[in-house]
Amino acid sequence: MARAVVVTVFSCIAVLAFIRVLLLPDVGLASKLLSAVYLIVLLSIQILWTSRRAAELSPLLRYTALFVQACLVYLPLLQFRENWVSMPGFLAGSALLVLPPLYGWITAGLVVVSMTFAQAEFSQGQIEPVAYITLSTILTGLLVYGLSWLATLVTQLHEAREELAKMAVARERLRFARDLHDLLGYNLSAITLKSELTHRLVLKHPVRAREELVEILQISRQALTDVRAVASGYRAMSLDDECVSARSVLAAADVHVTMDVDYRDLPVRVSTVLATVLREGITNLLRHSKAEFCEISLRQDATTVTIAMVNDGVPDDPVDSREHSGPGGNGIHNLSARVAELGGDLVADFQPEKRFKLCATLPLSDQPVKGKDDDLDPPLRVVS
Repeated sequence: MARAVVVTVFSCIAVLAFIRVLLLPDVGLASKLLSAVYLIVLLSIQILWTSRRAAELSPLLRYTALFVQACLVYLPLLQFRENWVSMPGFLAGSALLVLPPLYGWITAGLVVVSMTFAQAEFSQGQIEPVAYITLSTILTGLLVYGLSWLATLVTQLHEAREELAKMAVARERLRFARDLHDLLGYNLSAITLKSELTHRLVLKHPVRAREELVEILQISRQALTDVRAVASGYRAMSLDDECVSARSVLAAADVHVTMDVDYRDLPVRVSTVLATVLREGITNLLRHSKAEFCEISLRQDATTVTIAMVNDGVPDDPVDSREHSGPGGNGIHNLSARVAELGGDLVADFQPEKRFKLCATLPLSDQPVKGKDDDLDPPLRVVS
């Protein structure tokens, strides 16, 4: 969108200049067509400075393109005179973009001064046209410079969003791998060793073999508990740290965040699930939306605590987004299982004006729902 705005504004300036030449009564058709060629080349070079290819050009090519642009600005003055004086603003803006800051401002100033003297010559000393062209050149130059930087900054912002999303995914993968290694390494090694021992004892010492099998069963159950702890994110997580991290990450992504957090001492399991919901919500926001603002609230009453996140920037096709972050996606599915295990409810809903809401309500008791720990894959309670 930023590039489209830039191209549209620059094209309108070029078209206005061509109309002025087109309306000249004493200029032939060949000269008018030649002015169109001048403007097309000049506009192409100007648009080049807003593209990614500009950064890939060597200094020699950049300065050569700037020199060609200067020729297209000054040489037509000899032919079209005051009807071409609106175009030097392109050159002033390009100088600010291409040259080092000091030389860029000096060059832009020289362009403005040269147009002032040129218009004074064309208007034979009349003050009003001179003042108009001087201000017009300054305004056009700053407009070209500002809009070009706008397109560049928007491109950098999108790249920063993608990098933040990749970092969030990589950090979660590292966390999962680290927890698996720390929690399961010893248990799996012990199971392997005791299984080999049982295999050797089963015929010669069946009683001892049964004892080893009992220990293997206990270790296996502990390993299962550890796996579920890693998959559910039930390792201790600081809700305070996650709130600070969420604000920092959203600020780095240029997302305006409004955070209203009011809670007291929470059970460890409840606090961990809330921190997980917050982390997953921020990750989904960065990966699957173009959000400009995000509202986060966390409220606690006598029996429950509720965390809610609302952000804009949801893609036009919500089905595509839902495959990743909506009620049917793996991320929300996992959050639903974690919240449901503590007897809470999760709401993941697409709202009007391209907004997405994620809300989790948990009871303050940190005890799991009866029967949940006895099931390998507990049923989900998803409200959407």
